[in-house]
Amino acid sequence: MTALPRLVHVGSVVVDIVMHVPAFPERGGDVLATRSEITPGGGLNVMVSARRQGCPVAYAGLCGTGPFGDMTRKELENNGIELLQGTYEGADTGYDVALVDPAGERSFATSLGAESRLDTEHLERIEIFPGDVVYVSGYGLIAQHNGPALAGWLPKVDPLARVIVDPGPLVADIADEVLRPVYQRADWWSCNQREATLSTGIQAPVEAAVALAGETGRAGVIVRTGPAGRGCVLVEAGRPPLLVPGNRVSTVDTNGAGDAHVGAFVAGLLAGLGSYEAVRRANAVAALAVTRYGPATAPAAAEVDAFLAGI
Repeated sequence: MTALPRLVHVGSVVVDIVMHVPAFPERGGDVLATRSEITPGGGLNVMVSARRQGCPVAYAGLCGTGPFGDMTRKELENNGIELLQGTYEGADTGYDVALVDPAGERSFATSLGAESRLDTEHLERIEIFPGDVVYVSGYGLIAQHNGPALAGWLPKVDPLARVIVDPGPLVADIADEVLRPVYQRADWWSCNQREATLSTGIQAPVEAAVALAGETGRAGVIVRTGPAGRGCVLVEAGRPPLLVPGNRVSTVDTNGAGDAHVGAFVAGLLAGLGSYEAVRRANAVAALAVTRYGPATAPAAAEVDAFLAGI
């Protein structure tokens, strides 16, 4: 048995092709980027955020064969993240193109790769221990292979392990037969306000969070409400909703901020924090992350401590 409970990530790591643009191009148009970078992202952002808060992390997704797969494996290893699967030989790791506007807001187009080929056989290799937190991403649930495999595997996960789901911006496209068993097994459901509205049809974040808690969240639901997820509604089973305030900062890039929030929240839970304090700390992590360019920009634990102390 592992010495410490881990974040076990069964989502997807892809490569981000990030371009900062003066404005989004019109249909059929073009625009020159003011800066750009190619770097592993997606689920990596969640894991790096948790690692920088001192949390043990294992990646149970797939890395492909090719330049993007090599880049992904190297970045996971450099961040001290344990790889639980072998290399997938049939395809390279997928990628997305992220356009970031001058306000720091981003839009994506994604091409799936090896990370989308996770199947039941891969999942059954994973040993989940009591106390672990299993992270599930909506990007995995929407994939043709991953979605049904995860929906069949999650109900069999050790009941003493917690499951956290971040449904992502494509939540409305996840098949109901995949989403329903995931709802039922999720201990925590973490999403932004837009995703909460897509899931419930309710615009108001508090009411949407309450509605989500009626569907899922054996422990609770988090709806990120502020820009880049810096403020939240927290709903726990049997308790009234709480507003957890965010932190005012100057935003330069929101890419990966929601992921940083989820990773820090899990790290807080595994460190023994109560849910409110874990969310408060996650809010600070997301706030610091958006002050920097790049997807995996979550701060280290000492920096978060100083930020929260007002130093």
